Amino acid sequence: MSRLGDLMEIERGGSPRPISAFITDDVNGINWIKIGDAAIGSKFITSTREKITQEGAKRSRFVYPGDFIISNSMSFGRPYILKTTGCIHDGWVVLRNPAKSFDLDYLFWLITSPQIKLQFAQSAGGAVVKNLNIEKVKKAVVPVPPLNEQKRIAERAAHFSEIISAL
Repeated sequence: MSRLGDLMEIERGGSPRPISAFITDDVNGINWIKIGDAAIGSKFITSTREKITQEGAKRSRFVYPGDFIISNSMSFGRPYILKTTGCIHDGWVVLRNPAKSFDLDYLFWLITSPQIKLQFAQSAGGAVVKNLNIEKVKKAVVPVPPLNEQKRIAERAAHFSEIISAL
């Protein structure tokens, strides 16, 4: 068992303000990744509807394919795997896997597991709207089996998910 923060780089997104001043239709704009860009039931974000200016990107957090982003408020803890580049606002936390400690599919199933959701819920602050900050994400304790075992676990989880979805 290890803490996520010991295995991954974890950072909060950033929002240029006011955001309306940085939204652009320019084809050279930077993808602006929002929760609405995630298809219902999907584990990937592949494209965005909006873009921000280069100046806006300087005031945000740039993310890359393979990064995980997690909503840090309201429906906090829901992970998405990026299949695009772009910038994220301060309602997201990014988890990067520089040490390659995790198989991406295993990490997805792990973060959506009841055990990790419970850890996030118990540590999330806020009276009405629960918030999950990067320190709380870093402290989550997770199992880290060898990569070949992670792949096997992820394949089984996907298989069972398909069966349940078909019911």
